[in-house]
Amino acid sequence: MKLVSATPYIVRTPKPHLGGHKWFFVKLETDNGLVGWGECAVLWSMMGMEDTFEAIVNDAFERYLLDETPIDRQMLTKRMYGGMTAQNPGLFTAGVISAFDVALWDLTGKFYNAPICDLLGGKFRDRIRTYTYIYDPDALEAGESDDFADRWLGGIDGIAEVAKKLVDRGFTGLKLDPVEFHGTSTLPLTPYELSMEQYDTAARTIEAIRDAIGTRADILIGTHGQTTPSSARRLAKLLEPYNPLWLEEPCPPENVDEMVRIAQSTTIPIATGERLAFNDFQPLFAAGACHFAQPDLGGCGGITAAREIAAMAEAHYVLMAPHVWGGPIITAAALQLDAAIPNFLIQESIYTSNLFFDEIVEEPFVWDDGDLLVPDRPGHGINLVEEKLLEHKARHGLRRRS
Repeated sequence: MKLVSATPYIVRTPKPHLGGHKWFFVKLETDNGLVGWGECAVLWSMMGMEDTFEAIVNDAFERYLLDETPIDRQMLTKRMYGGMTAQNPGLFTAGVISAFDVALWDLTGKFYNAPICDLLGGKFRDRIRTYTYIYDPDALEAGESDDFADRWLGGIDGIAEVAKKLVDRGFTGLKLDPVEFHGTSTLPLTPYELSMEQYDTAARTIEAIRDAIGTRADILIGTHGQTTPSSARRLAKLLEPYNPLWLEEPCPPENVDEMVRIAQSTTIPIATGERLAFNDFQPLFAAGACHFAQPDLGGCGGITAAREIAAMAEAHYVLMAPHVWGGPIITAAALQLDAAIPNFLIQESIYTSNLFFDEIVEEPFVWDDGDLLVPDRPGHGINLVEEKLLEHKARHGLRRRS
């Protein structure tokens, strides 16, 4: 079995663009007719770079994968890592490698007629506990939610009411950014110091959610690395009485020493990792900078890197909570990893991993009472419908900011 072709697909998601405005997929094909699917998920760093993504996929395939055996997936991923990054990965390149890696594992599972979790050593669990960002489920399911920012409509009382709806549906973990995300390229540039009004709004929001849901579900605090370490410490102090499960990316992830100081200053566990790849996690674990690791299988180096990250994490008693901000393939890959590692905590889900997912996949995910069920189909268990990918093909380019 040899690899013969790679096809990139870029899909534009419909409103409210849950999981991002565009999804980046890779299809690998072999000479015996097998197809493997991968996905690149690197937050917004591919936006406006669609031509570059397609060119890198095509060139990297010809240089590193053409005529190779996909079962040699770990060797091939290590070759791409060494050749494409010179052993210093950035998220952009790591995302392309991740897409190839996930597709290689998918092909290997299909070749052996086994789910990937079996190739990783077998399952610890069949059900994967999930959390979601706080969206209004009634509006989503009725097709009335017009924008991701709708989760903020209705103010503090509205957010608390929506949180209760989600818990009533079965979710045991809810995430939100109590300091609204405004982007990393707009003023004030990150990290910035929070205002007194922002501190007050954040504390009252989390208090209202805790009052609404009680102890039926965990609250997960996101910040997207926007705040200075001093602001993160002050914010954590205000939120400690509401016992959140974690404080995510309390400062930008580059400075391990600052994250250590934040971790040591609060009783709230620290979570991080969605922007990190390959060995970036090692210094965090060694320094005690985080308690929960959040690699995204569309950006961390795929399944090959994620299983290594999980092993490093286990040695430091760090639990895994893979990040998902993208489409169905990284979700499928994460479920296979979650099933096969001992140190799993919780999995991010784009609501219940349905909605637009269902339109482009052959067989939908099964979400039941707060959990995603691990597919027992070969590979990662999710195949895409190419006609739908073409129907929702993204136009290239991004309007320049003025």
